Amino acid sequence: MPAPAPRGRGDSGDHPVYDVQREVDDLDAVIERVGGPVLLFGMSSGAVLALEAVARGSAVSALALYEPPFVVDATRPPLPVDYVDRMKAVVARGDATQALSYFLSVGLSMPDEGIAGMRNTPVWAAWEAAAPTLPYDGQVMADTMSGRPLPPDRWRPVNIPVLVGHGSAGETYMANGAKELASHGDNYTLYTLPGQDHDVVPHALAPVLTAFFTGVQRDVRSGSVVVRPGIDPRVPR
Repeated sequence: MPAPAPRGRGDSGDHPVYDVQREVDDLDAVIERVGGPVLLFGMSSGAVLALEAVARGSAVSALALYEPPFVVDATRPPLPVDYVDRMKAVVARGDATQALSYFLSVGLSMPDEGIAGMRNTPVWAAWEAAAPTLPYDGQVMADTMSGRPLPPDRWRPVNIPVLVGHGSAGETYMANGAKELASHGDNYTLYTLPGQDHDVVPHALAPVLTAFFTGVQRDVRSGSVVVRPGIDPRVPR
């Protein structure tokens, strides 16, 4: 199952005070409704939230992630230490345009000309509508966009099979972050999607997820120990 939409987005409700645990509680409620444990997929900051949920005990039997936006080196500027506080201040002023511009320029490291071009597209209005939720992504990411290696113990409780994907045409910093996360244990598998970037094409991603999750389920049924399941070695990595 895909991770539910974050608080305040899509059909998800919101709360005056944001807390990552409430996101985990939302996911747990969905898992309970469908009957867990589940196979879970998350991408971008949703991938980090999914990873955090598993670390906090959500009933997930296998996890697939695509391009968690970690910044673990100098391949892009890190987030300022006061990023979330500054974003909250802009949102509190009700300035959706400034909040979105700050998110794109500082959060996503997008150049000014790229932001200017986006202002004339239909997606801009939709993103402005979601501006009050932009600090949430920063709170989920915490200190994982600092330009330093990932905290070694943050996700130590994650001992299920985890697929960590990134696109070969994507940002270098995301590829490096995916590679570092995948080095955290034998239960992690790194996968590179040829020709893809952060805006991954669903029909390119779907076969990889299917192979991974099918392999996990097969190994569970057979009772074998799962280490790096479900990836066809003939597929380029």
